[in-house]
Amino acid sequence: MRLIVSLLLTLVLAACASAPPGSGASTAQSNTSSASALSSSSKQQVSSDQTIDADKDSLDNLSYGDHQDNDLWSRIRRGFAIPDLDSPLVQERTAWYASRPEYVERMVNRSSRYLFHIVEELEKRHMPTELALLPFVESAYNPQALSTAKAAGMWQFIPSTGKTYNLKQNMFSDERRDVVASTDAALDYLSNLHDMFGDWYLALAAYNWGEGNVQRAIARNQAQGLPTDYQSLRLPTETREYVPKLQAIKNIIEHPALYDVKLPEIPNHPYFVSVTTSHDIDVALAARLADLPLSEFRALNPAFKKPVILGATRSKILLPFDNADIFAKQLKSYKKPLSSWTTYTLKQAESPEAIAKRLGVEASTIRSVNGIPPRFRMKAGSTILVPRTGEDDRDISSTVADNAVLALEPEVPPMRTLSVRVRRGDSLSMVARRYGVSELEIKRWNRLRGNGLRAGQALVLHVRQRDESRVAAAARESRPAPTRSQVAKREVVKREVARREAPKHAQAKREVTKREVAVHRTVKKTKVKEVASREGSRHGAPAVSAREKDRKATAKRAVADRSKRRFEKTLRTAER
Repeated sequence: MRLIVSLLLTLVLAACASAPPGSGASTAQSNTSSASALSSSSKQQVSSDQTIDADKDSLDNLSYGDHQDNDLWSRIRRGFAIPDLDSPLVQERTAWYASRPEYVERMVNRSSRYLFHIVEELEKRHMPTELALLPFVESAYNPQALSTAKAAGMWQFIPSTGKTYNLKQNMFSDERRDVVASTDAALDYLSNLHDMFGDWYLALAAYNWGEGNVQRAIARNQAQGLPTDYQSLRLPTETREYVPKLQAIKNIIEHPALYDVKLPEIPNHPYFVSVTTSHDIDVALAARLADLPLSEFRALNPAFKKPVILGATRSKILLPFDNADIFAKQLKSYKKPLSSWTTYTLKQAESPEAIAKRLGVEASTIRSVNGIPPRFRMKAGSTILVPRTGEDDRDISSTVADNAVLALEPEVPPMRTLSVRVRRGDSLSMVARRYGVSELEIKRWNRLRGNGLRAGQALVLHVRQRDESRVAAAARESRPAPTRSQVAKREVVKREVARREAPKHAQAKREVTKREVAVHRTVKKTKVKEVASREGSRHGAPAVSAREKDRKATAKRAVADRSKRRFEKTLRTAER
C-alpha cells in the first residue's frame, strides 16, 4: 500500500512539474482528474526515478502509463526558458553542428536512454529544459567520458566537486558516472550557481570554469567600470565558447528542419527503472538475467567499476522497464551463486603472482580485474578483488566497499651482495653512481661515519640483480691499468710465441708454393692440348665434340677451385 501511495504522489508531482507555463487552474484540474483515473486503474504508473526492490516488490502492478506528449522533443521545446544568445560565435557553432548530421544523430541516439529522466528532474525543480542539452556539450552524452582533467561522466564532474555533491568514488563504483546520482548532483550544482549569480549564462560559465574564477572576472570588470554580463567578461576560450555551443544545439533542437537535421524520435515515457538487490551479483549475470546485451547493461550502469555489483551498498541497477520485470522474476528463480568474486586484504606487500599461487587462481586475472600493471605489486593493507574459491559464499561488506584502497609500488628485484675495493681517486659519490646505489646506503651497509674513502678499502654493496649489466661495467672500469713491466712481459711472450710458430708458418708457405706451381702446370698443359686439338682439326684430325669440351672445361675449373680453396685455407693457417 505504501508503494502505491508513493507512486501516486510521484505521479501528481511529475504532472504538476510538467505543466506548460500559464496553464493555470485548468492544468491543476486536469492533473487531479488524471490522478483519480490512475488510482482506479489496475496498474500504477511508474516514473524513471522509481526504485524497485527485486527481493521483495513485484512489478506486475506497475506500468509506464501515458504522457501528454508522445514526442519528448515537443516537451523539451515547451520548457525552454533561457533567453536566446545571438552572436557570430553562436552562428559559427550552429553551422558546425548542422554540417555534421551524423555526429548529432549519434549523440541523440546515446541520449535517448537518459533524456526523459533528466527532463523530468528539471521540471520537478522548475528549471529550464535547455539544461537537458548540456551533456551534449559536456560529453556528447557519453557517461563513460573521461577528460584530461579527470572529469568523468556525462556531466563531467572532477573528483573534488563530485565529493562536494556527495558522489561516492571508491574501488567498486564511481557515482560521477551514475546516471541518476550524477544528474541529481549536476542539477543541484547548477541551481546553486544560478542562485549565486542570478543569471543562467553566468551560472553556465561558472559550471565550466568554476564559480571563483567567474566571481574574479566580474570583480575585474566592476573595478574598471565595465559591464559584468557574460559577453562582457574576459573568459578563457573554452568558457567563451561554452554557452554558444549550448545555444547552437538549442537552435537545432528547436528548428531541426531549418538546419536540415532529422532528429530520431524519442518516446515521452521513462526508458528505465531502478532495481536493487541485497545480494552481490556479477555484472555479466545481471545482464543475462535481465535478458540484456552486456553493452546495453553497461550503458545504463556505467558507474560499476568492477565485474561485481555489491548488495551491501544497495546499489541501484538501471534496467529498461520490461527487462526489469524479467530480471526480478529470473533472479528469484535463480538457485546458483550470484557472485564469483570476493575481496582479499594484504598483510604485507606481495605480487599478484604470489597471491594467485596461494589462492589457486590465475595471476593474469588478478592483474586485469584490479588494474595492476606489469612489474608492480600491492602494498601492505591493500584490498584487491579475487575469484571466490571453495565454499566461500560471503558477500562483500559495505565497510570494505567504502574503505578499500589499492596502493601499488614497483616490484623490488632480488639483491646480490658484492665486495668491492676502492680505487685511487674514488669518492663515495663515484662508487654510489658506479653501482647504482645511494651514498647513504653505502654508509649504512659499511657503518661509515664520514664520506672519506681510502684506496684499497673493501666495501660491501647490495645491488639489485636487475642491474647486472651495470655491475659488470663497473667491474671492468675498476680493473687497474697495466704497468710498464706488465706491458714489457706481454711483448716478450708475443715474440716467444712468434719464434716457436715460425717453422710451422714457413712449412705452410712452402706447401702453398708447391700447390701454386702444380696449378700453373695443369693450366699450361690444358692450353697446349687445346692448341693441339685446334691444329689437328685444321689438318683433318678428328674434332673434339662441343660436349666433350664442356666436360673437360668443367673438370678443370673444379680442380682449379679446389686448389684455390686449399691454398686460401693454408694461407689463413699460416697467418694465424
